[in-house]
Amino acid sequence: MTTPAPAEAAEPKANPGKPAEPGGQDDPGQGADEKSAPQQEPQRAWDTRRDLDLHAPASARFTGRNSGVVAGEINGNVTKTEHHYYGSSGPTRSSGEIPGEELDRLALTFVTEDTPFEELLERLREERVLVLTGVPFTGRRTAALMLLRRAGAAPVHALDRETTAGALLEQIQKGEAPGHVLCDLVTSRDEPLRETHLLSLRAHLLEHDGHLVITTGLRPSIEDDVRTWTWTAPKSGVLLRSHLERSVGETTAHRLLELPETRTFLTRAHQPREVVAYVRELLRYVSGEIQEDALREKSAELLDEQVREWFEADDATLHLREKAFLIALAAFDAGPYALTAELSDLLFQELQETVNSGWPKAVPVFGTHIGNRLRTARARPYPAEEMTEWGPVEQLKAEFLDSRTAFVLLREVWTGHPSARPALVAWLGKLIVDGRPFVRTRAAATVGALAFTDLPSAMALVIEPWAMSRNPQQRVGAVSALALAHRVGAPNILRITDSWTAADDLQLSWVGIRVQGLLGAERPREALAALRVQARKQYDRGDPGGLKTEIAQSVELLLLSDEAEDVLSEVLRTLDDHRSVFQISVDGFLRACLHSAEEEPDLPLVLRTYRQARLDGAPASHGIPRLWRAALGDPEFTTKALDVLRGWVLAADRDDATSWALADLLPKLADDATARQRIEHLLRTVRGDDGGPRPAAADDLLTALHRA
Repeated sequence: MTTPAPAEAAEPKANPGKPAEPGGQDDPGQGADEKSAPQQEPQRAWDTRRDLDLHAPASARFTGRNSGVVAGEINGNVTKTEHHYYGSSGPTRSSGEIPGEELDRLALTFVTEDTPFEELLERLREERVLVLTGVPFTGRRTAALMLLRRAGAAPVHALDRETTAGALLEQIQKGEAPGHVLCDLVTSRDEPLRETHLLSLRAHLLEHDGHLVITTGLRPSIEDDVRTWTWTAPKSGVLLRSHLERSVGETTAHRLLELPETRTFLTRAHQPREVVAYVRELLRYVSGEIQEDALREKSAELLDEQVREWFEADDATLHLREKAFLIALAAFDAGPYALTAELSDLLFQELQETVNSGWPKAVPVFGTHIGNRLRTARARPYPAEEMTEWGPVEQLKAEFLDSRTAFVLLREVWTGHPSARPALVAWLGKLIVDGRPFVRTRAAATVGALAFTDLPSAMALVIEPWAMSRNPQQRVGAVSALALAHRVGAPNILRITDSWTAADDLQLSWVGIRVQGLLGAERPREALAALRVQARKQYDRGDPGGLKTEIAQSVELLLLSDEAEDVLSEVLRTLDDHRSVFQISVDGFLRACLHSAEEEPDLPLVLRTYRQARLDGAPASHGIPRLWRAALGDPEFTTKALDVLRGWVLAADRDDATSWALADLLPKLADDATARQRIEHLLRTVRGDDGGPRPAAADDLLTALHRA
């Protein structure tokens, strides 16, 4: 991360923490007063790059190069899978006795380690009725059956899940089995589970020496005086080892557990049913039916199935508000929880509009539980430092347990549920003009993921409307979305960038030029050529402003990229080809000279490059002085160049490394009497910040200049 030198003006900021109102041509709600108001200045290209560095998700951390590793691997592994829908660990029944053989089979691999099983067993024996809550697919049914078996309540009679709380006693009285289980009791506000129900059940079970276990989800309608117990599944590694040792013995099980793919699988906190499915694949691997790479595909398939289940579930199973939260968590993975929850409710409102536009958009103020909704999302909360406009602050963040989930979820929503697109597009349109850089960057990254999944739709519905908008924040959003789409491996982004850079439409060209600055380090010759062509086009039109500043800002980014040496060489090669090329090259160079690294705020990045080039004997040791001489000797840039040089002199007064490098550089800039006089005058008249005393470094630099 870098910080601007004192001579650089600060970027006009939106009000941090407050969503800005869309103001583009695609905003039908824009009033006449807004349309006639002065347009906000667009964010500087360097600040866009900074936001991408700071706030892009880890899978799309910006480097200026196309890697596509995360998205490509996920997309490649998941889309080729066959889909096997699986539910609980055993067959489901509406009602009836569960065979003893099934109970015996489950007992062979049932794991109690790191679970509350023994405590629950004691409560069941004492109270006869146990209400077990927990996240779906964490083995609640198996745990209930094993509790009854260990309590001696076998055989076990399974009750119909449609049985209401008030009809429970009647159903139990019909059966003669000592054990009873009701999985996923359906409750509602009108028919909650009450303490009176449990008292009557307990009296009957005591009289007939019976036991009952009821399982529910995390938010059942249960009166406050009803005691519930939470089931926590055993750790994946323990469960996997238990199944493998039972199937292939300890020696082979140990070998399978040490496979790289198995170790990776165990880092992702899979559900018990997924562990069982993975065991089947490991057994196929042992028998030679499949190779190890198929295990990776199985892991991706399991993730795909989970995401699909979330969005195929009805509202009674997973409410629309929680589905909106899942989507928001995918967009803001590893971001602040409160922010994710806040923005997920905005999406919930948009989704309500899609479901029924006649309904009023309403969001319950309370009623959510952080722990429950994160467990449902298979995510975790954790405290961490978050960088904000006001410096680092400690916040509670939330992230998926499996780092692949965010991309898979966004792909499922975008391609598997097209009816959600209008709400998602409207939501992203609000986020991209939000006053918080983190929100804007993550909105762009989300669009980048959608572009990887379905480029034509993402371009038509989101990126092109943003690029054509009069709102500069939306245009910057299009820039960031294209750059991040390329980062995760979306196809044809460079082709789009080149086409838009050369476009006659100023808004499309504006976006293309900005993207060249972000991605051009990957191919500096081609990027600079595209920028030069548009610069000459603007020059020939006689447009004094136009896109010249945007082109210079892209040159600035390229000169500060990891490929700065190649960029500098290309800039120097064509410096004198045309006046327009000279202008964007020198302007971009002077802009680049304003930046310094955060860890070395008094050592400008360009000067640091020069210092290293001098030590290494690299071409930049000659190229940087040449650009400085060009800037100082051209009437259009002389004043600006001297202003930048003044900032370097002040920095030299605070940093020895800067002083040394500048003392070495200045004599190379005084190639004629006029240049020497200008530099000497600057050093003799320079004042400190806010008109303070003349910096001591100025005398040292004058001495170095005279000795040369």
